[in-house]
Amino acid sequence: MKMTHSHLSEAQKEELRNIAKAIVAPGKGILAADESTGTMGSRLTKIGVENTDENRRMWRQILFTSPPEACKAISGAILFHDTLYQKDDQGKPFVELLKERNIIPGIKLDKGTKELHGTPGETTTQGMDDLGARCAQYKKDGCHFAKWRNVYSIGDGTPSQLAIMENANNLARYASICQANGLVPIVEPEVLCDGDHTIEKCQEVTEKVLAAVYKALSDYHVYLEGTLLKPNMVTAGQKCSVKSTAADVGRATVTAFSRTIPAAVPGIVFLSGGQSEEESSFNLNAINTFDGPRPWKLSFSFGRALQASALKAWLGKPENVKAAQREFCKRAAINGLAAQGKYDGSGAAEASNDSLFEADYKY
Repeated sequence: MKMTHSHLSEAQKEELRNIAKAIVAPGKGILAADESTGTMGSRLTKIGVENTDENRRMWRQILFTSPPEACKAISGAILFHDTLYQKDDQGKPFVELLKERNIIPGIKLDKGTKELHGTPGETTTQGMDDLGARCAQYKKDGCHFAKWRNVYSIGDGTPSQLAIMENANNLARYASICQANGLVPIVEPEVLCDGDHTIEKCQEVTEKVLAAVYKALSDYHVYLEGTLLKPNMVTAGQKCSVKSTAADVGRATVTAFSRTIPAAVPGIVFLSGGQSEEESSFNLNAINTFDGPRPWKLSFSFGRALQASALKAWLGKPENVKAAQREFCKRAAINGLAAQGKYDGSGAAEASNDSLFEADYKY
């Protein structure tokens, strides 16, 4: 029996395809500004700033009012629900600020993880019950893509086959609902870097996870040309005694992807996964210079690895706003170069080498 994407019209598929292509245009990537209230609060606390709604709004305003000409490497921004409806000091909605800078607004749709019964402490992602209605509303309110994160841990007996299959179907169902409502789904299966596993083990698990995800996307008749993937880079665990070089990461990542990800997928936008800003950029650059099959655009969707130096430059002080914006735009430009395999390590701030790793990280 012939199966098609019959739930989508040709016009719908064209819109999804065009949005996805615009997000992964050469030298461009995504600012992940979708941190929850608690996560954003922990980052503000580290720089001595109180976790209030106004301070969170102010920080996002700093990012979204950066000079348009200085942030040409940012094509999209993932927003948290509250951020989507906030405004700048002059009353202009953040969505309008982004559009003025040719940045496509997106939205975080998942509602965090919950325990997956029958597994050794593994999780699946919640937020499915009212997903269709939320997608329709977010599309109406100016969003054109979305993100949904599932996590997998490498350990004794994990990830289990149950967790792999449950999370693959969870991601596929989310993606199908997004597309029916005009949103490009970013599919995010993150294999965590917690632990002492080798890069070879990470590659093995990443391949197994991605194979299951793309089987599920096929089963749900998701239109791949109108999707993006947000995966982990293939690296050794944070506690592994043998550290991966950028060349190792490039080879293992592209090899794993070439075995599992269809060429129809227009782009892959990596999460930074707690790597330092510089490590993320160097690894992205190595991925883009590896001599292997790379039919997809390989770019970034960084949160911590785009904002860390800028936050340290700001420190909650009005007189530091311009300095923070310079650091943010500098980091964006560096990653724009890395997404083209053109980053040589110049122009980085001293703080960009600081570790950003947090065990069992939650957004």
